[in-house]
Amino acid sequence: MSQSESRFRFARSPLLPDLTVLQAAMRDFSYDRHAHEEYAFGVTLSGRQDFFSSGSYHRSPPGNVIAFNPDQIHDGEAGDGGTLDYVMVYVHPQRLAPLFASALGHEAAGEFRIGETLMQDAALRRAILELAWRVTRETGSRIEQEQALYRIATRLAQRAGRWEPDARTRRSDALLGRAKAYIHAHVGDDLSLDDISRAANLSKYHFLRLFRRQFGITPHQYVLNCRVNAARSELDAGGDLGDVALRYGFADLSHFNRRFKRIYGMTPHQYRRHVSR
Repeated sequence: MSQSESRFRFARSPLLPDLTVLQAAMRDFSYDRHAHEEYAFGVTLSGRQDFFSSGSYHRSPPGNVIAFNPDQIHDGEAGDGGTLDYVMVYVHPQRLAPLFASALGHEAAGEFRIGETLMQDAALRRAILELAWRVTRETGSRIEQEQALYRIATRLAQRAGRWEPDARTRRSDALLGRAKAYIHAHVGDDLSLDDISRAANLSKYHFLRLFRRQFGITPHQYVLNCRVNAARSELDAGGDLGDVALRYGFADLSHFNRRFKRIYGMTPHQYRRHVSR
């Protein structure tokens, strides 16, 4: 299977519109380092899934579960030169917040972050695959999809054990959080490193080193990632391709296509055709 033969299929739930499923089969394709605004729960079906996240490299054999928090930087490719098949479920944090709060018995647990990236957990795997199956086959009711999602949240809460919100946040986390918030608030603007570092109250080059060390990508790469994600949301709402590309600072459709494909495995036009079915 060549990169051109790699298969990526997105399906959005008509019952829970903030829930999207990706079915992928690939060999000679690799994702750029990027992050999504959603939680992402995946299952490696066949082949080996190699990826970087949270400062480490991981290898996921068939049956393993992969979990990414919102804004968690990662990449991905097929390992061992073989074909990789996997499924990934993307869920908006607002959908999961009350489920985590209920499962963990703590109102603040809506801000829960999953501590494990790679897991061997049969119950969690079954819940993810059931949810993905219901969305891609458009079968069952809204409550059945919600129940599968609640089983995912509950199992992750069980694995976390006792949970308490962090009493203190390290200064670097807080400062970099300001920078990321500034980027999200001005994602359509012509941002400079000076603008972002000022928002973080850090010198430009200290900010650059700190950001890259903590997230594994440069601020510029993160800005591009945020623009692609924002553009994806516009496409979900039916936005015009040319208008969306211009609004988020892409030089032309060709530039937009290249950046989008490095994160989603397909062009914006192909993606919109998938989710609008």
